[in-house]
Amino acid sequence: QLAEKQEMNESPLSQFRGVYLPPALHPLNKTLVKDGKWKDGDSTQEKRRSFLHDFCKKYNSRKKLQTHLMHLVSRIYVEDRHKVLYCEVPKAGCSNWKRVLMVLNGLASSAHNISHDDVHYGKHLRKLDSYDLKGIYTRLNTYTKTIFVRDPMERLVSAFRDKFEHPNSYYHPVFGKAIIKKYRHNANEEALKTGSGVKFKEFIQYLLDSHRPVGMDIHWEQVSKLCYPCLINYDFIGKFETLEEDANYFLQLVGAPAELKFPNFKDRHSSDERTNAEVVKQYFKELSKEERQLTYDFYYLDYLMFNYTSP
Repeated sequence: QLAEKQEMNESPLSQFRGVYLPPALHPLNKTLVKDGKWKDGDSTQEKRRSFLHDFCKKYNSRKKLQTHLMHLVSRIYVEDRHKVLYCEVPKAGCSNWKRVLMVLNGLASSAHNISHDDVHYGKHLRKLDSYDLKGIYTRLNTYTKTIFVRDPMERLVSAFRDKFEHPNSYYHPVFGKAIIKKYRHNANEEALKTGSGVKFKEFIQYLLDSHRPVGMDIHWEQVSKLCYPCLINYDFIGKFETLEEDANYFLQLVGAPAELKFPNFKDRHSSDERTNAEVVKQYFKELSKEERQLTYDFYYLDYLMFNYTSP
């Protein structure tokens, strides 16, 4: 056992190679699905999975294996009772997904009475990188792995609105101050002190700057770098655009209690209009043609992987 362990520690990536490049497409296990109304969901999944698989086959290269194993799985939440792995993509229904995982795990009786802070700061759910190597491999190879994604521009605008247009004790002082200082000429004292009032154009300048004054953030990081969909073989690909339908089909697949349905409430700023294509258009009017193109280029892989239409 020690020798085995040592070998695993020495070359975790070579141990892990079987999961990758390109991952084999296993059929979805549908033994727990109770009725026939999920036929459409099933055919949608087959299309999305084979599309991603073909994309990865075409674009993947061995170089990508250099990413450290622990980093690869650092965004994946584990629910051991129903054998679920969920890769968190912020602004694509992740708060409600975490609520559902807590209910599945027996930590709450209903998704509706779990507060936002409890979801994100309560430390109730384990992540995959908190297990040892054997625990990671076993779960990756035997659990049902899911990812939920969203149109990249809608996700980006939604993140901007959430973090910069509402009071925020982290994003304003950390990101806001740095963004205003670097990209706003003649910024006043108040703005420099509080970091409040970042404009969308300034935010995009920060996003596209290879010498960003502050690092990236998971709320606007590309899905390709959060969840590594060409290296980890996701069994189920949900989309924010069909969130409830996809999520409830997934819950059937993993044998969730019949009464558990995916919650459809807006987690925060519930009076705000949801970010949609029309809202995105208004924000992108503030950008030059070149900035729009560069923003699209930034999320190009996400567009391709998940078959989203170019804006």
